[in-house]
Amino acid sequence: MKLTFVGAAHEVTGSCHFIESSGKHMLVDYGMEQGLDTYENVPLPVDAAMIDYVFLTHAHIDHSGLLPLLYSKGFRGQIFATEATCDLCNIMLRDSAHIQMFEAEWHNRKAKRSRDVEEYVPLYNMQDADGAIRCLVPCKYGSMVKVCDDISIRFTDVGHLLGSAAIEVWLKEGDVSKKIVFSGDVGNINQPLIKDPATVDEADYVVIESTYGDRLHDRSRPDYVAELAAILKKTFDRGGNVVIPSFAVGRTQEMLYFLRQIKEEGLVQGHEDFIVYMDSPLAVEATGIFNKNLYECFDEEAMELVNRGINPITFHGLYLSITSEESKAINFDDRPKVILSASGMCEAGRVRHHLKHNLWRPECSILFVGYQAVGTLGRSIVDGTKEVKLFGETVEVRAEIIQLKGLSGHADKAGLTAWMRGFKNDPQKVFIVHGQDQVCDDFADYLKKEYSFDTYAPYSGSCYDLANDEVVKASEGIRIVAKKKRQISSVFERLLAAGQRLLTVIQHNEGGANKDLAKFADQINSLCDKWDR
Repeated sequence: MKLTFVGAAHEVTGSCHFIESSGKHMLVDYGMEQGLDTYENVPLPVDAAMIDYVFLTHAHIDHSGLLPLLYSKGFRGQIFATEATCDLCNIMLRDSAHIQMFEAEWHNRKAKRSRDVEEYVPLYNMQDADGAIRCLVPCKYGSMVKVCDDISIRFTDVGHLLGSAAIEVWLKEGDVSKKIVFSGDVGNINQPLIKDPATVDEADYVVIESTYGDRLHDRSRPDYVAELAAILKKTFDRGGNVVIPSFAVGRTQEMLYFLRQIKEEGLVQGHEDFIVYMDSPLAVEATGIFNKNLYECFDEEAMELVNRGINPITFHGLYLSITSEESKAINFDDRPKVILSASGMCEAGRVRHHLKHNLWRPECSILFVGYQAVGTLGRSIVDGTKEVKLFGETVEVRAEIIQLKGLSGHADKAGLTAWMRGFKNDPQKVFIVHGQDQVCDDFADYLKKEYSFDTYAPYSGSCYDLANDEVVKASEGIRIVAKKKRQISSVFERLLAAGQRLLTVIQHNEGGANKDLAKFADQINSLCDKWDR
């Protein structure tokens, strides 16, 4: 009866934990690593074909994104998840596969032009995504699910995303029985639409995330509706558009919730009939899934609207853009409007076209409503860059750049602590995962010193014997930066290594003065302009 930590150990993305008990092999999540990585992940302890079950906390790609890869390598077991998570995976895994295949095609076109004979192979394809989706087993919140004779699970809503859950896992091996609880991503309180996180009563072991384990959110609960209405009025009064780069699943539906209230209460005086374009096929599909799962997942405030016959995320004047032609037509509509489009960090997708058409216009506003990671186009714009490169053209940043502060789908330090204190008795051990390197250690120390929890922040490859309550293997973690020391065999590889070093330098400057960061961004963009020919 062992637990091995594979991904999101002293890192924020790529969640994956391996359980071995009663001759069965199980994964809790199998997510894709996103952004900059700090440590190498160990391989899965067994071949993919030997994995019997996957227990999935929620649909975000950093928790679910490698399930098609698992299928491509021979997995044919069952993937247990909540009903809403299964619905979201049905679209998100296919979308991920489409991105993988598109990028492979793009790389291979470039390779042909440069006479590079090495073919770029996608991580997985649409057939793999479809195969993984067929393995999904929908489960209801709160229902005990007997996986096999010695293993049972139960899902509890943790309010992070539609369908997100903490997973209680009961294991029995011989005369030994243990219960381990995986928090998944614990949600922030008072989010629109979805419920606040529920706690779990009992556990022998707990695996908890620590994404924001080093900070506190603003507890004053800002009036997002009033703030957003003021932004709309100011922009519409000067004849501009409000472009909102927004994540297709979760944040887009929250913005629709706010916009519906603004229109219903007539809060944008002089522009009460303003129009909203939702320009993302994935967001359109995800919004349909929100509507499908409202009775199980919506909070009391949203359900009060539903019971009055009001759909909380749709309204008169909302237009859905599905085809590329419909998307292009938006920029020929000269009425002041709201454009909700993916991706949330402006790294890909249709929003880049809308930035091209609106960034240079001083009457417009670009409104950021989510976290902008270091190294992304969105982060560069927020940090004050004066120009950006879009589709081979240099575009001046003259629009008003605004951030709607405080919106977060993750619990902060206080929220994570409150969730941990929901247990009636202290667990034997609390494992801290899914946080930046130092944050994992700091949050572990905090829970130990302040609340006397027995904590451990494992690295990838660490293994714990649940039956005997002891560490079997304590990995120290292998830092990815060590790769820089390898022999560089070509000038192009030297260039790639220099690019990787640049990303590391950028990450280390997070939190610096905006003026200095903007200057740094301008220097990088200037260099890119010189070579992007």
